[in-house]
Amino acid sequence: MHTLTRTSTTEMEVTSIRLERELKERLKELSGNQGYQALIRDILWNYVHQKSSSNGVRLSLGDIRVSLPATAEQEERCAITGKTIRSGEAMFLGLIADGTLVPLSEESLML
Repeated sequence: MHTLTRTSTTEMEVTSIRLERELKERLKELSGNQGYQALIRDILWNYVHQKSSSNGVRLSLGDIRVSLPATAEQEERCAITGKTIRSGEAMFLGLIADGTLVPLSEESLML
């Protein structure tokens, strides 16, 4: 997970989101002392960082818990190196701590 700079809640914009009751309760359980709204913000920021190719934030090899061989079905970007993985190329899927599978180039596991 990425370390995030904390913003004062007074500087944040209020947004309404509808969640299933069970989801909200599970988030409360998982959040502990941090609170479920802060957990949701962390989850959303992590998603944005993973999906954004221009932010420069990448994973390190230490973030990968398990790697599985795979073949790219579409163009992907390696979560460690940022290298483009072309459709049809051999690659790996890396499992990270939050349970997300991320694309990895073959070279990234040899760094």
